[in-house]
Amino acid sequence: MTDNSLRSVSIERTRTGHFTATNARGGTIGFGTGSGTGSGTGFTPVELLLAAIGGCTAADVDVATARHVEPTEFTVTVSGDKISDELGNRMTDLTVTFTVRFPDGAPGDRARAILPRAVTASHERLCTVSRTVEIGTPVTATVADV
Repeated sequence: MTDNSLRSVSIERTRTGHFTATNARGGTIGFGTGSGTGSGTGFTPVELLLAAIGGCTAADVDVATARHVEPTEFTVTVSGDKISDELGNRMTDLTVTFTVRFPDGAPGDRARAILPRAVTASHERLCTVSRTVEIGTPVTATVADV
């Protein structure tokens, strides 16, 4: 690993069931465990995972298509089923669905032609998040000496 390849966030507990993640550039996002149960509007960790999968692919596709023309609509929906089985809690049947529209004309036609290839390239090669999930990278959890 090099300094250039390392990515990290720190997560701080702000109160029971609520946390703030901070990236190396100082950006923050709050999330919590109760949000998915109707007790708030904040994101749960699972929703952040879904957002990361969709956001990574959306960024790749946007770069490829927006160089031709600005979309008139660009929405990505990510869904899946949360299950609990002999393997533990996990998500299955993850689906990323793009709804993208471009204006009429030659630039829009070029963007429409590129769209399916851009989605495929992101899914099969470019999106670090979905590639990591799909390939299945081991995660190590440790407790620091304090």
